[in-house]
Amino acid sequence: MTERREELAANLARVEERIAAACAAAGRGREEVTLIVVTKTFPASDVRILSELGVRHVAENRDQDAAPKAAACAGLPLQWHFVGQLQTNKVRSVAGYADVVQSVDRARLVTALSKEAVRTGRELGCLIQVALDAGESGRGERGGVAPGGVAELARLVDGAQGLRLDGLMTVAPLTGEYAGRQQAAFERLVDLSTDLRAAHPAANMVSAGMSADLEQAVAAGATHVRVGSAVLGVRPGLG
Repeated sequence: MTERREELAANLARVEERIAAACAAAGRGREEVTLIVVTKTFPASDVRILSELGVRHVAENRDQDAAPKAAACAGLPLQWHFVGQLQTNKVRSVAGYADVVQSVDRARLVTALSKEAVRTGRELGCLIQVALDAGESGRGERGGVAPGGVAELARLVDGAQGLRLDGLMTVAPLTGEYAGRQQAAFERLVDLSTDLRAAHPAANMVSAGMSADLEQAVAAGATHVRVGSAVLGVRPGLG
């Protein structure tokens, strides 16, 4: 355990240096960017170590992994973010532990999340996942609503009981006009965020960038970066 703690501490320090350097290069204050550590496939013991090392935001993408992990880490000063594609039959479980759902991409999901938030007396933060590979209509390969659908979905979230509209999220597209152009994709998301804040001033979160492209996300103006492998190492079973 001591060895794992040292490994995670060293990795966290390197990621912190990268974020700080990216902020400096972009003329931004370090406090403008929040690190979310993506802990998917890693055990609750790693989450506990990260908490001890000062991490306050963790993310998961599969409810069957996240629910028991969140229960095992109950009481730690953590905010849990759900970042995966969310089926409505998993909403009851996810609404029990997630503080923020970053992958809201359709009206039916808004309705289901609202129902559970009201039932449990919790307020759920919501980010609208934007699919920059979807054109102006349709959905992206990895979930998300097309840019043209953001305003309507935001209106639904903002009017739903128990939900709080926090902002936007995207995953750099693998296909389409933004394939291989992460910074351009993230800049597009920031433009969409500017439009969103005109109608919803408090929805100022911009979640973009992962281990490989966090610098581009910070340069574009992201407020939150989601980093997994750079902190935790190669996913179990992948190396």
